[in-house]
Amino acid sequence: MLHEVSFQSFNDRDEVQGWIYVPAAKPKGIVQIIHGFGEHSRRYLHMIVKFMDADYIVAADDHVGHGKTAMMNDTWGDWGDKGFHTMMEDEHTLKTIVCEKYPDLPYFLFGHSMGSFITRDFAAKYGNELSGITICGTTGIFRGADKAAEALKKAIDEGKGKESDPQFTAGLMGWMCERCGDVSIGNEWICADPYVQQDHADDPFDAFTKPTTNQALYDFTQMMESIVGTQWAEKVPKELPIYNIGGDQDPVGEYGKGIYEVSNWLYETGHTVTTKVYSGYRHEIHNYSAIKDEVEEGILAFMDAVLS
Repeated sequence: MLHEVSFQSFNDRDEVQGWIYVPAAKPKGIVQIIHGFGEHSRRYLHMIVKFMDADYIVAADDHVGHGKTAMMNDTWGDWGDKGFHTMMEDEHTLKTIVCEKYPDLPYFLFGHSMGSFITRDFAAKYGNELSGITICGTTGIFRGADKAAEALKKAIDEGKGKESDPQFTAGLMGWMCERCGDVSIGNEWICADPYVQQDHADDPFDAFTKPTTNQALYDFTQMMESIVGTQWAEKVPKELPIYNIGGDQDPVGEYGKGIYEVSNWLYETGHTVTTKVYSGYRHEIHNYSAIKDEVEEGILAFMDAVLS
């Protein structure tokens, strides 16, 4: 069964587009997939089907400024004016809708890349509503975010918040191909598979190659600042199980360092964290043919262990 849902965003402007995928079997839990910067939730169809086959309901939406939500509202790259918690609050609204339809089931989050940052923000505020979280392709200190924030804030104060300056995007993310050798598309850092790179670049629902407003980029930097250090980790319920995964050739995770940085913050504040770093793989470990089944089975094993 498939439910298509639409709800008003926290930004008081957009109608967020979402989906609830229900297996043809008695569900044992719910997983909400939270996608990353510039992409959309249907890039996770392989994972969605895998989770459904394991008797989990799967919920997902396209963030404001992204995917079908951006198409329906004509707001590509524009996240609105309500600040960096917008996407997190939208994910909580989706959870509320799902739980109204399917109450009293264990509820998990899976967040990749920016989705992992949103998941961490969510866990700090609403973690007591969750059974567990998986964060994938995450990082501790996002390289250059502090300097980018200063420049972006200056542009916003000058009335340029709704403009899109490619220099800001390049400064914030342009370094990510530094270990990729020959670069022709600019997204080679996501995965070493040229097919995945081209599929990502050609996807009509993909906002990664579309301009992002200065305000949205600033909100991204503020999101990162809010989930840094033990001061963030202390807000996450200590009893919440956490699975932290990524690739050691992922620039977002600083080639493993940022992944362990997050786990160490959580360990230092008394949390239980399982950390798995896949050697030789870039950002989208769930899109490598060689390991995507293993990655998904690891997430399922983590959730099943929580349920048992």
